[in-house]
Amino acid sequence: MKEKKKKYAGTALRTVGLGLITGAADDDCSAIGTYAQVGAQLGYKALWTAPVILPMMMATVYLAGKLGQVTGKGLFGVLRCHYPRSLIYLFLVGVIIGNTIEAGADIGGISAAIGIFLPLPRWAILLSITAIILSLQLWGSYAVIRNIFRILAMSLLGYIGSAYLARPDLHKVIHGTLLPTLSFNKETLSLLVAIVGTSLSAYLYTWQSNEEVEEQREEDPHAPPRPRETSETQLHRAGWDVIWGMLFSNLVMYSIILAAAATLFISGKHNITSASEAAESLVPLAGRAASLLFATGIVGVGFLSVPVMTIGASYDLCQTMGWKNGLHFSPRQAKRFYGAIIFITLIAMGLNFFNINPMHGLVLAGIVQGFSSPPLMFLIMHMTNKRSIMGPHVNGRWINIMGWTTTIVIFAASIGLIFSWFLS
Repeated sequence: MKEKKKKYAGTALRTVGLGLITGAADDDCSAIGTYAQVGAQLGYKALWTAPVILPMMMATVYLAGKLGQVTGKGLFGVLRCHYPRSLIYLFLVGVIIGNTIEAGADIGGISAAIGIFLPLPRWAILLSITAIILSLQLWGSYAVIRNIFRILAMSLLGYIGSAYLARPDLHKVIHGTLLPTLSFNKETLSLLVAIVGTSLSAYLYTWQSNEEVEEQREEDPHAPPRPRETSETQLHRAGWDVIWGMLFSNLVMYSIILAAAATLFISGKHNITSASEAAESLVPLAGRAASLLFATGIVGVGFLSVPVMTIGASYDLCQTMGWKNGLHFSPRQAKRFYGAIIFITLIAMGLNFFNINPMHGLVLAGIVQGFSSPPLMFLIMHMTNKRSIMGPHVNGRWINIMGWTTTIVIFAASIGLIFSWFLS
């Protein structure tokens, strides 16, 4: 009986675990800024984008996690075994550049949000943030990092509170959610492309697959990486984990768009340059409490998303090169892995000292991520349908429909991004 209770407790904890962390990381500072801009510019009529993109979020994260769970390897570890090295290097460069720039912009976003309430020198805030993040990555075990991330993910609940305090028009909310409205102009199409690129970023794939591997290694730290004996029950459990995590992430996305639509759009403030500016703008419109909740979410999710991006880039680099990697190793055991984490984190912080416009940096990161995501998603679909890789756990009909639909949509988003350049 005790053994059954222990097993049930582990299952329940798993159900609100890995998917929640990935979902929260998806709502990083750049995503918050993007969603706020969408709400400020398009108003209530942008609300339908959240429920429409939800199944795609679920499909991408589930398939990436399934790949790691079945093969016992991270995404780039599997790619290294089955595809030409030159192709992997191309993806690797794109992912590392995108993750580093986005991590730098998120560090800047945390700094700006803290600066709203603490009038400290910007350089001091930036150095303090980086020191805290590096300390967590270098000296926190995988279990410690995972549990801290779960707590930080709860900071995103502040956006639901901000949306409520914004006092939205219920009739417009229902209309904007259930009746999609699409204007075929440059601004609207650009924002829709930004939503797709932000919600389905490439770093989510690598992080979720590597989390599954870390979970396996935590169960048996001395076991070599190997395909695990995965049951349909385990995959089903992981599927629910992803569903709850993506529902949480999508609800946060919806709430941010709603809060901005009910305040900034209505007041005529249609241009937001950063997530912190959105927080400050809410003060005269929805009150100090809404602004505080908004800024708290930026700080909390920033401390979660930056390590996800820097550690994720380090996983990708080390797996491509065949180096030892994983948070279950100590810095002494995996020097190259932790050295890459330090280097990428410091480069990300350093970008904030070159007077680079944060929004321009996020645009560049979004472009890089936008062009990395479609081919990676295509390869994930290809690998999860190969019996030589997945054994009996190849994709079924419905997950294939969702997966290939998502692949087509993100390819279309990339093409739309190129098309928008010619319209400018």
